[in-house]
Amino acid sequence: MKTYFRLLSFAKPIGKFAFPYFILTLFSVIFNTLNLALLAPLLKTIFNPATLEVVNKPVNWWDPLKDFNYFAYTANQHYGPLGALKFVCAAIVVSVLLSNLFRYFSQRIMENLRIYTLLNLRKTVFNNVMNLHLGYFSNERKGDILSKISADVQVVQFSVTGTLQVAFKEPFQLLTYLVFLFVISVKLTLFSMLIIPVSAFVISRIVKRLKEQATESQKTYGNMISNLDEALSGIKIIKAFNAVSFIKDRFDHENRQYSRITRSMAKRQQMASPVSEFLGVLMVAGIVLYGGSLIINHAGTLSADNFIVYIAMFSQIMRPAKAISDSFSNIHSGIAAGERVLALIDEKPLITDAPDAVAITDFTKSVRFENVSFAYKNKVELNENGVETESDKYVLKNLNLEIPKGKTVALVGPSGGGKSTLMDLLPRFIEPQLGTIYIDDRDIKLVTSESLRALMGIVNQESILFNDTIFNNIAFGKTNVTQEQVEAAARIANAHNFIMETDKGYQTNTGDRGTKLSGGQRQRICIARAVLNNPPIMLLDEATSALDTESEKLVQDALNNLMKNRTSLVIAHRLSTIQNADLIIVIDNGTVAEQGTHLELMNHNGVYKRLIDMQSFNAD
Repeated sequence: MKTYFRLLSFAKPIGKFAFPYFILTLFSVIFNTLNLALLAPLLKTIFNPATLEVVNKPVNWWDPLKDFNYFAYTANQHYGPLGALKFVCAAIVVSVLLSNLFRYFSQRIMENLRIYTLLNLRKTVFNNVMNLHLGYFSNERKGDILSKISADVQVVQFSVTGTLQVAFKEPFQLLTYLVFLFVISVKLTLFSMLIIPVSAFVISRIVKRLKEQATESQKTYGNMISNLDEALSGIKIIKAFNAVSFIKDRFDHENRQYSRITRSMAKRQQMASPVSEFLGVLMVAGIVLYGGSLIINHAGTLSADNFIVYIAMFSQIMRPAKAISDSFSNIHSGIAAGERVLALIDEKPLITDAPDAVAITDFTKSVRFENVSFAYKNKVELNENGVETESDKYVLKNLNLEIPKGKTVALVGPSGGGKSTLMDLLPRFIEPQLGTIYIDDRDIKLVTSESLRALMGIVNQESILFNDTIFNNIAFGKTNVTQEQVEAAARIANAHNFIMETDKGYQTNTGDRGTKLSGGQRQRICIARAVLNNPPIMLLDEATSALDTESEKLVQDALNNLMKNRTSLVIAHRLSTIQNADLIIVIDNGTVAEQGTHLELMNHNGVYKRLIDMQSFNAD
């Protein structure tokens, strides 16, 4: 129940929904019950109008059956049987109208509560996901995250808030029916109450395993969505390697698994309703047998018309009882989905701003790494106690480095040496285990992440574009950007000419992940985005390595324009593109192997010279 009440907290302030819903439901239930109570005077009026017994005015008005009998008797005395019939029919019509009117408004309020809860829950989940550190997304399947934000939240919406609706209405409806049943016949009601616990026990046994199955179902659904996402993202590779059948079989396996669990859950859920209905009919048959014997043997004060009302009302008592049992079977799915959603909400980012972190607005001196070491956590085999342990795999080891303002610094070295890790440390995508990184002699851990990243423009090897217009991709994350500013940034990035050649110019849609554009075009739009941001520090991670020669020339020219009058940190595998850098730093096995200008490193005859010779040999 802790999970349930925590999910309900997303409906706060719940009072503005709960109180009016309770009042409207109260009136709806009262008038709905009166519809059945009016059957007794209706039956007397139709089938025995001439011999209606004298009904004295009630001493109090707490017995609805006596009240309606008195009104029917009075109408019969003044207007005759037909007048009494008109009165009873009018009372039934008004009662039904009011019951449905109150029910309509109560359902409107509950729907508002459901939508409001879904809005807050989905917003909270998405906001927390956006705040998580990048390492989280490397360890989790994207499809599982998508499943939690979409499907699981939807299950919570209809299951948990639906149960809330049942909890407000059905117990009260059940209680109202029981009160009327006791008013009609205490002995008959006590007899019927002996059978209800048996029905509740049978239903509880049927729905016992639903929560476990629901958890397994949602996990399998997440795997299926993950496979679907990977298949759509990698469709070109799938076809190129003739792996279509393999991917189909993998998806079919998850699909069959999900269908099997869903079928098993549906079997249990659907079994609860007919079983409860059968038990209800069984109870009604027992009551008819027992109550009928009382009337036939004249063993009680129960009249025939009241007995018919009793049977009609008792048959209705199974409806709220069945709704409550169905809600218990559905709540397991909602709680299981809710636990997955709450687990995502409870996931905390490993990298957060310090309580006393300050915002910085400019960069005046240098970026400095002091004794920086970084390690990825690797899980290893179980130890002798059966506990899974972790070991540290150091990528950077006691690294010292300074990047002066206004200089272009290139990072080179063998793959896996730690170049990309070093670059990811600067905007605090990851954090070192040891050492300190300074920007203008200020520890970046004491600086707000947002202001730190505002000083940096990042262009990666992979061109990340969104399914939007070229204009919005260049102006991404900014408001009040003019057409002239976007065009100026595109010109610096050598992108303006090809943009104007597209169908709608800057309003051309780039497609999903920019697939309507070539690799070089996508990269130049990314550079234009960085230019528009106008940051003092540029981080370029192999921005030209995936391009052909012609595109590389255009992109490299754009990068040269971008790096003018800026501090730039560049990773490049094609060493010919960074020979004019102010400082070249060779990273090997997590440490600075050598540093200097191109000529200095060539004369040093070390790692850099060996890399240059290897690329020259390959080019030949």
